[in-house]
Amino acid sequence: MNAVSAPATNVRRLAGASVGIPPRHLDFRIPEAPRYFLADNATATTFIAVLSAFFPPGERFFMESVRHFRKEITDPVLKAEVAGFMGQEAIHGREHERLNELLMEQGINTKVPEAAVKMALKVLEQFSPSQQLACTTFMEHFTALVGEQLLTDKRFQESSHGEMLQLWLWHAMEELEHKSVAYDVYETIGNSRAERILAFPLVTIVMLPAVFGSWGYLLAKEGKLFDRKDLRKGLDLILGGKRGLISRILPKMGLFARKDYHPNKKDTKALEAEWREKLFGENGTLRDQVSNLQSLIH
Repeated sequence: MNAVSAPATNVRRLAGASVGIPPRHLDFRIPEAPRYFLADNATATTFIAVLSAFFPPGERFFMESVRHFRKEITDPVLKAEVAGFMGQEAIHGREHERLNELLMEQGINTKVPEAAVKMALKVLEQFSPSQQLACTTFMEHFTALVGEQLLTDKRFQESSHGEMLQLWLWHAMEELEHKSVAYDVYETIGNSRAERILAFPLVTIVMLPAVFGSWGYLLAKEGKLFDRKDLRKGLDLILGGKRGLISRILPKMGLFARKDYHPNKKDTKALEAEWREKLFGENGTLRDQVSNLQSLIH
């Protein structure tokens, strides 16, 4: 958090903005939302709460895995992209910490999934720095796919509390803006396909128990773990065949293992531009919540 707000980072912010990855100093006005802010459903809401709890420690892992190789980056454009990536990820972590505090106040214990993901990341931290970066590129592949889905999934958007949704749309858009940075850093240090392929099962093995274990815990605390009606509705929204938020991206996860994989092979520039205008344009819904907006306009 301090790294984002310190005056010494102003140059980095401008550098990131110059290559299309501006760290927007968002001070999100956390709304008074209903307890079950997604589809008035405990199953779906607690899944999103798990994701939010995962982000602060997850973003720190991403940043540290990239930072380890920062001195090896000589290309000025990539240096600026890394600066933008670092700024955006730091702000994401900060704003999700604030959201998690709100969820805690409402009785949804985000400390449990946060502890679970920290344990999972501790396992990944036992591997080499290059393997950790490969794991980061895999998780960034996932977050970019989730981001694209959030920005295009009308069913999910219409099921969400309007003001709460704004934070997720902003985060989703910025995931697309910086989706290739960690991978480009990985290419700079060699891009071992063996490490990339290993990242897939490594991340899956350590993360899935953290996700489903903490999700089940939160549902049990809500008294909804065996509520068939609530489970059916929530699971359909999140994992429901061809319509679920997560199930729709699962077939695309395997693209990461392809020899010719690169995040930018899927062009999302038009989608990013559309949502930049909706969120931060002249009539943008979040425009007045960005304290450094003028410094990012060129």
